[in-house]
Amino acid sequence: MNEKENLLNPPSTDFSMLDYPCAYLPGQSVRMSYKYVQQASEAFSTAVIQRGWRRFGKYYFHPICRDCNACKSLRIDVDHYHYTKSQRRAIKRNRETKIIIQKPTVTKAHLELYDRYHLHKQEKDQWKYRKISQREYCENFVDGAHDFGKEILYIKDNKLIGVDLIDVLEDGISSIYFYYDPDYASLSLGTYSLLYQINLANILGLKWVYLGYWVEGCKAFAYKPNFQPQELLDGFPHITDKPEWQ
Repeated sequence: MNEKENLLNPPSTDFSMLDYPCAYLPGQSVRMSYKYVQQASEAFSTAVIQRGWRRFGKYYFHPICRDCNACKSLRIDVDHYHYTKSQRRAIKRNRETKIIIQKPTVTKAHLELYDRYHLHKQEKDQWKYRKISQREYCENFVDGAHDFGKEILYIKDNKLIGVDLIDVLEDGISSIYFYYDPDYASLSLGTYSLLYQINLANILGLKWVYLGYWVEGCKAFAYKPNFQPQELLDGFPHITDKPEWQ
């Protein structure tokens, strides 16, 4: 293999999980295909994210569900982005919110905020809540970041109120996960964090923000069409095949 082929084919452990209940579509089951990659390059991460994969820690994955193709990959066109009036208001509401970009870390403040957010989502949206350990947080959000994984910290009143995990790739930013303090819901931090990603991509000369999956009718994804223009990818092409975004 030449150097480029090595970057796109790092040593990995490949496996799939047994079926489990789908969080997006009632009555459906999910099966995921995984690659566990110890040393992933930015080139590899870019190539698989372009083809609909996602990353948590050192695990890259995408669904391989039987009899279901509802998950479509979604990306936002940064060059032609249109801000709505409500989005501009969200930006104004955060004029005094401090932002720090750094390598992903884990602190007591991270863990406490993560748990507060998920307890809130359990009460509001019936999410399953389980207190996260430092080890689990590291495995999901700190490990595997290498040089391209970043966290965006949102600070207000001298405390951490939001954490946005992203990958800065060759052609865009991949959104991994965002959580925030429910006491600051009036700031519309979920919207603002995504708008900040779009602005950051613009500053870095990147064309896309990869927003994960879109599932028609899923309440958890109802916010995603508010960020236009965007493209969808149907399926998960092999790394040697060109992805046909539309």
